[in-house]
Amino acid sequence: MDRKRVINDMIENDGQRFRFSEAPVWEWQRAYYEQKGLQAWTDNQVPQYITSNPMIATAYAEMIFGFLQDLAAKGQTTETVTILELGAGVGRLAFQILTKLCELIDYAATTLPPFRYVMTDLAADNVTGWRTHPSMQPLIQQGLLDFAQFDAMQDTELNLTVADTIIRPGELSQPLLIIANYFFDSIPQELIYVGEGQIFECDVMITNIDSSSNLQPVEMLENMELSYAYRPAPEYSAVDFPYREVISIYQEELEDSHILFPAAGLACLERLETLSQSGFVLITADKGDHRLDNWKFAEPPEFVLHGSFSLTANYHAIQHVFEQRGAHVRFTSHHYKDLNIGCMLMVEEPITYVNMRLAYLREIERFGPDDFFSIKEWFDHQLSRMELKQLLPFWRLGGYDAEFLIHSAQRISDLLPEASDEEILDIQHGIHIMWSSYYTMEQMGDIAFVAGQLLNEMGMYGDAKHFLELALESDEVKRNSAVLYDLAVCCYELELENEALNYTRKVLVMEPDHEEARSMLESLEG
Repeated sequence: MDRKRVINDMIENDGQRFRFSEAPVWEWQRAYYEQKGLQAWTDNQVPQYITSNPMIATAYAEMIFGFLQDLAAKGQTTETVTILELGAGVGRLAFQILTKLCELIDYAATTLPPFRYVMTDLAADNVTGWRTHPSMQPLIQQGLLDFAQFDAMQDTELNLTVADTIIRPGELSQPLLIIANYFFDSIPQELIYVGEGQIFECDVMITNIDSSSNLQPVEMLENMELSYAYRPAPEYSAVDFPYREVISIYQEELEDSHILFPAAGLACLERLETLSQSGFVLITADKGDHRLDNWKFAEPPEFVLHGSFSLTANYHAIQHVFEQRGAHVRFTSHHYKDLNIGCMLMVEEPITYVNMRLAYLREIERFGPDDFFSIKEWFDHQLSRMELKQLLPFWRLGGYDAEFLIHSAQRISDLLPEASDEEILDIQHGIHIMWSSYYTMEQMGDIAFVAGQLLNEMGMYGDAKHFLELALESDEVKRNSAVLYDLAVCCYELELENEALNYTRKVLVMEPDHEEARSMLESLEG
């Protein structure tokens, strides 16, 4: 394929030609999220574990805690700090960050500025879903959590739904802290091509889509076929182009390279910056590259489909633009594998925010969520070979993650007969910590059942009964005879004979040939 591609007279095919940032794929993506709402994540279509597990939530909470400490050291303890999460997804990250952050604050017992965490999304149904979510109610009642519908492409203010107030430009006195996970890779980006020191706009042509059909957004994305056409774009090199300096770097350093340029992401950050008199801080994680070398000889972008789609975020451009304005930006010195996590302080004298910078060093640079995820992928395939002395420390390292317990429950169960008293107590302790920060989702019944089964096997019948009753409340397992039988056993051991009898009879209604239940019934009635 000829890479010069200075095209003035393009031969149109049967598709339509669009500027990349204005192609209908972005509308399909928007429609998908508006249509699916929170179900986009609970159905496991859109990735959410890697950016919302307890490990990354703890790392973020540590950095936020460090930020609050730095403000306190500057004497800024009276005004409220606003923590703004862009595209907050299913809500799991926000819940876990707040849980971990409150633990740190309670443990430290020191004077810090008050804060409020604001979850935002484009889809109004998501905002409603968060506000009515049972796990969020204590945080709302404490005044720690609020919500806002926010369009990253145009909004200039935040309309808080709980406080019923609007944050307008210049109204915040503390720096605004922004969290953006899987955000910059999923909002419109420009696509440019660098060749022989020139910049070309890469228009996209979309074919194999019947506009008269009634396809769903996900089907449109799956069926589309893309091709690209190139035209000179001198506007990127014009004196009045706001990001001309970084474009000049691409012209000088790159050749035969396709660049996703985050004009919309940069503009969004600049609009959010105006909300505060003191600048902003950004914590971000994405599939994105901050090293210029990663953009050299880059091919046209690959659309990664998962119900919606995502592309690679251009952290290099974001870093360069704000560093030129005085920001302190950190990404890891080592190369990331699945998730690049960065921290940017666009504030006065950013180097004085020592505690936050140290938290990044401890929680991200030395060993962070990307490292943990890589090890976890390997670990998940080694469960059958692991002993409790490996399983329990890894579960602890991951912040007592519920997903890990589900995956390892059978192996833990197999190892219980040889477990020491200390290991038994540590499993019980881990289950309680896991549940204290568990964000209620559709698989709640499964997790409660797994916890109840393990506690039952360990002879901790009171705890087991509590979790099994929680499992029974879940629609997925209401008719599960295994839950009912385990409850019968717990009640029997706790000498709650009437409850044991009730559960045993329910088991036999469902499974008349259940031998263990039949034997228990005879014992109870005898």
